[in-house]
Amino acid sequence: MEPRDDLELAVDEVRDFNRMYTRLIGVLDYPGQLNTPYTLSEARVLYELARRDRTHVSALRELLGVTAAHLSRTLSRFEERGLVTRERHHRDARFQEVLLTEAGRTAAEDLDRRSREAVTGLLTKVSRNELGRLREALATARGVFDGPAGAEVRLRGPEPGDLGWIVQRHGAVYAREFGWNAEFEALVARIVGEFGAGHDPAREQAWIAELDGRPVGSVMCVQDERPDTARLRLLLVEPEARGRRIGERLVSACIDFARETGYRELVLWTNDVLTSARRIYQRAGFELVAEKRHRGYGSPLVGQDWRLPLQDSAHG
Repeated sequence: MEPRDDLELAVDEVRDFNRMYTRLIGVLDYPGQLNTPYTLSEARVLYELARRDRTHVSALRELLGVTAAHLSRTLSRFEERGLVTRERHHRDARFQEVLLTEAGRTAAEDLDRRSREAVTGLLTKVSRNELGRLREALATARGVFDGPAGAEVRLRGPEPGDLGWIVQRHGAVYAREFGWNAEFEALVARIVGEFGAGHDPAREQAWIAELDGRPVGSVMCVQDERPDTARLRLLLVEPEARGRRIGERLVSACIDFARETGYRELVLWTNDVLTSARRIYQRAGFELVAEKRHRGYGSPLVGQDWRLPLQDSAHG
């Protein structure tokens, strides 16, 4: 019998792991263990929709690897339950977008909570040393299949060309996802221009998030009108890079810098339609302090002011 090569051995080991993992998932199955009305396939759709403000149906189909008919039936059931709405893209009617309703987002959050509780219950039976081994093994598997460079996210300061990239990507992404006009891009250009023309590196900073060597995100921390207050500005994560907690890392970098620099509080202004960003701010400890309706960038919006006291949070 000829010795088997690494590929053949790897095929058998992956298949063995897949059978074991399938049995394990049976312990955490939907709807049995989690007591929800959703199948595993429906739960996957809810999960992916909850990670984005709005999603192209075609992109969702490719991401999940399901047929158009299967996804259409799932979305129709969700519409009947009041969980999603579907609408034509504001710029190209050939494309359809799907959005979670408030009920849908609540359902997705409840499903995520139940799933975390179920996995937590499973992992509480594992020793601390074994948990460390498990995390290392999972990281190794992700690195193999994602590619080591593709799996790495790096935060760095802006380099030549990055400030222009921030302006261009804000204009393009927000026009595509929310229909905002050139007024918004002009605002971003003014903010970036002021930063580039004369910011104080000891008091103000910007970060670029890199994935596989290319920029996929940005944020700025600048001094507000009050000298003891910093302002978070221009948080952006490219759509294809979302789901890797890049937004959380950018916000954390901004908070850490503001605290270390000695600011007493960090503030920001956003709009209520930016639900993914708002969830990041809430998890980071920001509090909503004011709201005001306005018409900006060609759309009726609700502007929001958020605040994070740095000295209080620094002392627990």
